[in-house]
Amino acid sequence: MGRLDKSVAIVTGAGSGNGLAIATALAGEGCAVVIGEYSDERGAAAAEGITRAGGRARFVRTDVSRWADIDRLVGFALREFGALHILVNNAGVLDGYATCLDTSDELFDRVIAINLKGVFFGCRRVLPEMVRARYGKIINIASVAGLQAKAGGTAYTAAKHGVVGLTRQLACEYGPSGIRVNALCPGPVSTQLRKTSVEVLGEIAPSMTGGLGTASEEYIRELIPLGFRGSSDDVARATVFLASRDSDYMNGHALVLDGGLTAK
Repeated sequence: MGRLDKSVAIVTGAGSGNGLAIATALAGEGCAVVIGEYSDERGAAAAEGITRAGGRARFVRTDVSRWADIDRLVGFALREFGALHILVNNAGVLDGYATCLDTSDELFDRVIAINLKGVFFGCRRVLPEMVRARYGKIINIASVAGLQAKAGGTAYTAAKHGVVGLTRQLACEYGPSGIRVNALCPGPVSTQLRKTSVEVLGEIAPSMTGGLGTASEEYIRELIPLGFRGSSDDVARATVFLASRDSDYMNGHALVLDGGLTAK
């Protein structure tokens, strides 16, 4: 018996990296998972891999910055599985640690549209379903950049701070309806996010060579008390906890997963 037997979840950006690890871990706990992913190739491969391992997964191509895509994604999950208990707003892009003066209007708008407005769209679409059920779990994947500066560029930091604020606001607004809304704030984690960010942002993508993702292992050991980067599996395990009944009294929390980085 899994901790999430008979549950249904949507995970956005689940074709690779943290999202794929989260979707796989949820399915491993008995949850049916609908993968919302920008890339047809990655999304289909993720769903196939979970199904091949004995889980239940479906894929819907999704650009989270488009309301019509989010509406279609949630509608599909409800038609396919008859309910929706968990939403993981994971989809996001990096801004290459671009400073304010190096951030174009187009880059700022696109990062905000995906990293913040996409989270808002997901929440706004699932909340009526969860309110009717008097229960639901929303997990917004933020970042330590949502709690402090210099963990991303101007647009990324603004968006992730917005995600944490949105999480707290919705937790207060919909807690009385039985909805738990929490954020997860990872520190440095090894993923393919730089590569996928370039793909999604296209010609407006900045250089992705800066920041902790390209820092030396020696610097990481000095910076992080535990001495190493986290993994997507670390993020996935924390997400399963937030999605499960084990965290039912947690609401409006920004759970930090950073090896002690922000404790210094």
